[in-house]
Amino acid sequence: MAETRRLTSAGTSAPFGSSVTLLRAAIILGVLGLWELLAHSGWLYRDVVPSLLAIGRALFALLTSGNYYFNLGVTAGEIGLALAIGGLSGVAIGLLLGANRFLSKAYEPYLYYLGPTPKIIFFPVMIMWFGVGVESKIALGALSCFFPVVLSVAAGMRAIDGVLVRVGKSFRADPWQMAMKIYLPAMRHPIINGVRLGLGFALIGTLLAETKLSNKGIGFLIIQAYSIFDMPRMYAMLIVLFVLAIGANALVGRLGGLDSIKRS
Repeated sequence: MAETRRLTSAGTSAPFGSSVTLLRAAIILGVLGLWELLAHSGWLYRDVVPSLLAIGRALFALLTSGNYYFNLGVTAGEIGLALAIGGLSGVAIGLLLGANRFLSKAYEPYLYYLGPTPKIIFFPVMIMWFGVGVESKIALGALSCFFPVVLSVAAGMRAIDGVLVRVGKSFRADPWQMAMKIYLPAMRHPIINGVRLGLGFALIGTLLAETKLSNKGIGFLIIQAYSIFDMPRMYAMLIVLFVLAIGANALVGRLGGLDSIKRS
């Protein structure tokens, strides 16, 4: 029976999958064609929308520059530390709030109120606390990452099957054993989804901080290219950053097993 369902779903999804691939390719080609049309139309100020050839040359120069990889390493290290700090603290506090209804009712509304707030407004505070070095960028990235992770984990905790919780308590598991043996295995999907969102917010927070006050990092290079109106170089850096962000997001999903689950 299971084999029949698998063959049926495989037979029906194959044509649909190829249609989706063709549609995606058509969208990409359409966007590139529209971009090139704008670049040569003269409707916008010169070089605001550079041609794809100019962006390609800038991309090649960027990828062959050692200075770019140094700045990329700085930004990657800041984002990695921000994700580790904000993600781990978000998971820990999310578990605490999800397991304790009293604490959830007392503190979770503040998280919902502060979550949508643009975290860049806290950057002056981060500078006063941590200085103008990489520490303030990491702090802002960690703060940006914290909220989606903690809210996703807390919501996932409340969705755990009560039978699993009762089984753990019947074996007299302590809070640490409950977290490691019951809560975390049952909440893999909410945690990975929260980390995915947190990664995006950590990236945004870190880059925004670099554009405001920094002398190294990808955000610094982007704002530097913008200040001298080197639009092809700026777009080239944005393209590389976009590709790297997609790759990091896909890696997090693969490590969590979500992609294999979806394909099965």
